[in-house]
Amino acid sequence: MRSSEITSKAKSNLALALKLLPKERRDDMVVYYAYCRVIDDIADDETVAVQQRKTALLVWREGVLAGFADPNDFQREVADLQTKHGIPGELMAALIDGCLMDTEVQRFGTWEELQQYSWKVASSVGLVSLKLLGASNPASESYAVQLGQALQLTNILRDIDEDLRNGSRIYLPLDDFARFQYSEHNLIRRVDDSRFQAMMSFQADRAETLFRQAAESLPEDDRKSLTAAEVMREIYQTLLRQMRADDFRVFEKRYSLPAWKKMAILAKHMIP
Repeated sequence: MRSSEITSKAKSNLALALKLLPKERRDDMVVYYAYCRVIDDIADDETVAVQQRKTALLVWREGVLAGFADPNDFQREVADLQTKHGIPGELMAALIDGCLMDTEVQRFGTWEELQQYSWKVASSVGLVSLKLLGASNPASESYAVQLGQALQLTNILRDIDEDLRNGSRIYLPLDDFARFQYSEHNLIRRVDDSRFQAMMSFQADRAETLFRQAAESLPEDDRKSLTAAEVMREIYQTLLRQMRADDFRVFEKRYSLPAWKKMAILAKHMIP
């Protein structure tokens, strides 16, 4: 399967944002998005034994670091993309390292530990995207890292129930559970009380700070190149605020923005 087929099957906010890009850059981002999708899907496939998933991920890791021994069509696309943009293998492999972590039940003791994981699965994606989108100011790296952290934390808050059902995954730092006298057992039992609300509000504040820091660190000379990233920032920040306004009813539903609101955000960024 080629990258365009993988991307067309995935309904995502990024796929919407890519509509803003010139064709060549859009095509490159489609390949990279498909790569991210494939790696994530391998890690999350509960129908496949853990060791098989790890083996499949390690094949990809070796491929992006040292070249694929017998590449299929899609792996050739990924290798060509790396060569075209000079993307370091270690930066491509960071996502795989994070997804390897997801194949095992794990917990993060502190916010700093969660940030290290988020750098692998989100910030590294942003740093690769800078090259594909044509950003040239080194200061944009700070933007990519902070935005990646903000997007990942927003996803974690939205997907709490889904992650519990998918291998009892809990991503929120354990020291924050202690801070609000809430427990893993409470979360697994879907206890929604004042402690849970306070902990979620605390995390939302943390994400809002990251969104703000990202916006403030975006260099003016890269703003046009990173319009698609700014669409992502606004979509996810709006989603975060929707969850907060609705008292974080994440055990009852999975939050998403209606299509008209996403299109309104997209249209706003299309206007020069």
